[in-house]
Amino acid sequence: MSIDKVNVAVLVSGGGTNLQALIDSEQAGKLQHGRIALVLSNRPNAHALARARQAGIPAIGFDGKALGQQALEDELLNALSAHAIQVVVLAGYLSILSERFVSAYPNRILNVHPALIPAFSGKGYYGLAVHEAALARGVKLTGATVHLVNAEPDGGPILLQKAVRVKANDTPQTLQRRVMEQAEWVLLPRAVERLCKDLLKGEHHVR
Repeated sequence: MSIDKVNVAVLVSGGGTNLQALIDSEQAGKLQHGRIALVLSNRPNAHALARARQAGIPAIGFDGKALGQQALEDELLNALSAHAIQVVVLAGYLSILSERFVSAYPNRILNVHPALIPAFSGKGYYGLAVHEAALARGVKLTGATVHLVNAEPDGGPILLQKAVRVKANDTPQTLQRRVMEQAEWVLLPRAVERLCKDLLKGEHHVR
């Protein structure tokens, strides 16, 4: 039985481990209402692009530094439109999107953040810096959050959260890895599936 699916694009800047979690989820049949139709990066040599191509997904890398933010976002929006994208997932995309970009996909852009928002979130909190801050503060629990994106960095409505215990001997690197494995890779596919399912059920206007 063929089911109508929502076209999903994933925006990436680095290695693409969260992208891989989404690809694995789709291949395992867990992403039933969405299809990863496009991967875009603001870094032309991001390893995530190779992961996408290996999975047979169209992938385009742009040189964000050379283009500048407005021209880069124009290119991204053109590519999203050309592939009839309905949902955008930020999976380690290390650039804050403009209000203009966000307003093109209202309540259709998801981001995964490696902390329990509102802790360790907002401008400057990304990558290892989040885990360094958590360890410096001495928290016993951290985790990951998937939220909708609005004009405020990490400020959109929270969809899913999962806590991860901090160990006494953690380094930023070990904590980052455990948060990815136990929270990010679990939550992100689940949140994407839920949003796609809601869109197909008509809870958001898709077309």
